[in-house]
Amino acid sequence: MRRILTAAVVGVSVFLGGVAPAAEEAPAAGEVYEVVTSTEQPTVAIGGSVVPYRQVTLAAQLPGRVKYVAGVEGDFFKKGTLLVALDEDELLAKRAAAYAQYTAAEAELRNAGVQYTRELWSPRAKSAPGGMGLPNLFDQMFTRPAEDFFGERDRGAERSADLYASSTRIEQARSAMMRAASEIQAIDAKLRDTRSVAPFDGVILHKYVEEGDTVQPGQPLLDFGDVTWLQIEVDVPARLAQGLRPMMILPRAATFDDHPQPVDIRVAQIFPMADVQRHTVKVKFDIPQGISKPGMYAKVMIPDTSQAASNARLPMIPTSAILYRGNLPVVYVQNAEGRPELRMIREGRKLPNGMTTVLSGIAEGDRVYVNPGPRLRNELEPSAASEKKEDEEKNGEDAG
Repeated sequence: MRRILTAAVVGVSVFLGGVAPAAEEAPAAGEVYEVVTSTEQPTVAIGGSVVPYRQVTLAAQLPGRVKYVAGVEGDFFKKGTLLVALDEDELLAKRAAAYAQYTAAEAELRNAGVQYTRELWSPRAKSAPGGMGLPNLFDQMFTRPAEDFFGERDRGAERSADLYASSTRIEQARSAMMRAASEIQAIDAKLRDTRSVAPFDGVILHKYVEEGDTVQPGQPLLDFGDVTWLQIEVDVPARLAQGLRPMMILPRAATFDDHPQPVDIRVAQIFPMADVQRHTVKVKFDIPQGISKPGMYAKVMIPDTSQAASNARLPMIPTSAILYRGNLPVVYVQNAEGRPELRMIREGRKLPNGMTTVLSGIAEGDRVYVNPGPRLRNELEPSAASEKKEDEEKNGEDAG
């Protein structure tokens, strides 16, 4: 009882002393602080994820068996380094068959060229047919000239037809050669698809397959990213996105699970299109090097520049008054009877003067205990137990 009266006297003195400005330092431990509103610009806490500056997912382009994987998660590789390779024996066999067709077409092209040259300089239309000496001589001297004279045979037309047939065989051989070369190029392209190389300097973020696994086209092999620079990817409500500009600096606006101290961030990219379902705008923020890791949760304080937010100032309390039950922030509030009670809040932004803004759970004029000790927590537990016992007795009487 004596401790409660002391706390009440301190609370009255704080109340009579007037409302403390935002620049005032946080009160000492053990006091009861009357909640006031902050003069800082209102902010809204938005959760996001840490992502690499550049990230790609390498997927299988062909069915096959994984023959080679360069490393494990976290291994660094330079641009152009082979990361994953698939078995290529079947493709190599097809390439050998296509090359055999190419060489056969090339030989046919050479033969067609030779035959065309022969027809050009030694036409078959003028060649003498085989046979015995006297009949053959009679045909050459009398029969063939008579055929040309009477119009029964045109040796010029025959020679032209033979030349055209020879040139056609050349074109056919050339087409077969081009077809075989195209098949070789297609197989070479598939052979390149069996090898996944690093598109830039980076590390393996996640590996989906191991050596010996069988994959199908489109199946992811591994995630590869450049973690030299990291960013925070946040889905920002359209109302808050209006106050952001590219290259805008937000001081002490981001905290991380593995780095609780606030850090400065910079607006890197504001996507031009909003999400059609959630009506949010994706925004990326640059963060300093060595702060967090890809995939970590990050909380970003986005300034609310709307007129309604400017009129509604957020309450602030000493940071030392905030305790954590698991991941949930709570404070001890002095109720109307002067007794402490536990209340859950939603944290806002930590101010440089040792104060923290509160988004919900606390209102202006509430009295909170600064840095509550074990004695205050022990005092709350018996009172809660007695209240529970009174409720049980009352319920028993009503049942009787």
